[in-house]
Amino acid sequence: MPNLWCALGSLAAVGCFLRAVRATTDGKALVGLGAGVALVALMRPPDACYLVLPPAVAALAVPGRRRPAVPAVLVAALLLGCAPWIVEAHLHYGGVVARLHRAGEIQGGLGRHLALDDQVRALDGRTLCRPCEVPWKDPVTGAWWFALPLLTAGGIIAARARRPAAVLVTVVAASMATPYLFMIDYAAPRFLLPTYALLALPVAECLRALFTSTRPGWRPSVGVLLTLALAGHFAVQYWVLGHAVARSRVARQEYTAIADQLHLLGVRPPCTVTGFDAVPIGYYARCSSRQIGGHDGSITADGLRAAARRTPVAEIVAPGHRPPAYARAWRPESLPPLRGNTGLSVYVAPPEPRDGPSEILSP
Repeated sequence: MPNLWCALGSLAAVGCFLRAVRATTDGKALVGLGAGVALVALMRPPDACYLVLPPAVAALAVPGRRRPAVPAVLVAALLLGCAPWIVEAHLHYGGVVARLHRAGEIQGGLGRHLALDDQVRALDGRTLCRPCEVPWKDPVTGAWWFALPLLTAGGIIAARARRPAAVLVTVVAASMATPYLFMIDYAAPRFLLPTYALLALPVAECLRALFTSTRPGWRPSVGVLLTLALAGHFAVQYWVLGHAVARSRVARQEYTAIADQLHLLGVRPPCTVTGFDAVPIGYYARCSSRQIGGHDGSITADGLRAAARRTPVAEIVAPGHRPPAYARAWRPESLPPLRGNTGLSVYVAPPEPRDGPSEILSP
């Protein structure tokens, strides 16, 4: 997952930018700025675009921050990091615009989607909340999320001489959060790691000010309260981690059992899996995963029928659902339960006879 590297690269880029726009030119800061932006662009090009926009505007428009070399470094690093993505877009997608359009389709359509509530519900340990229609069972896991804007504002106020830097950091953090909060209709906590990394700076300013601005006699008490608050936050995060690891362990065991059953049914590599949860099931079964629709759509029904003539193909069907028309004549079998749901089934395409094409696979 690229989000942690985007967070580290964004933090380095903003820090180097603040050094590069000082009155004295800092060559090392320019190199660091370019490296940070290029890293983010290489990992996730859209994130890099939202990263460079506020610094570029600040470098061109804000008095005292105008340094012509800085925007040039930002643009060059952005293009350098995006170069593999751009080349691949022309080689495999028909151009940059076509690839962006396809990326929007995979995301379920980019547009005005309020995902604030989705992000809050995902904080209880869900690595991906899509579709994010689950109830918010553990509000304590989101308490820090609601405190974050207040702590950030407090840090900006407390920064004083460093206030312009704190404001820029906050603006960049907000810019990088924009697509994940307002343009997609699902959530994953990792999406906002760059934002959290940047906001850690004004939050630290706020916590420091809470301690240093109190009377000396009150500081031990304030220090204890801050320590308890941080310890409580870490305890909640550790609890979330424990539940996430437990769910991951159970899921791994269930997918492994399903993969073993598929192998017993003759679905062995090279093979193709389609239908319900095809991506993880295919991964554990060492099969390719193909879907005829949805955000993972990559093949047609005729393509699956053609694939079944060459390699084993399995259609995974969720409990309570019927197989698609092209798989109804295939051999039905049962699979081990997944996420506590029994009734998961699979329809296995019959092998191709050696003396000619199978009648059952004809359209």
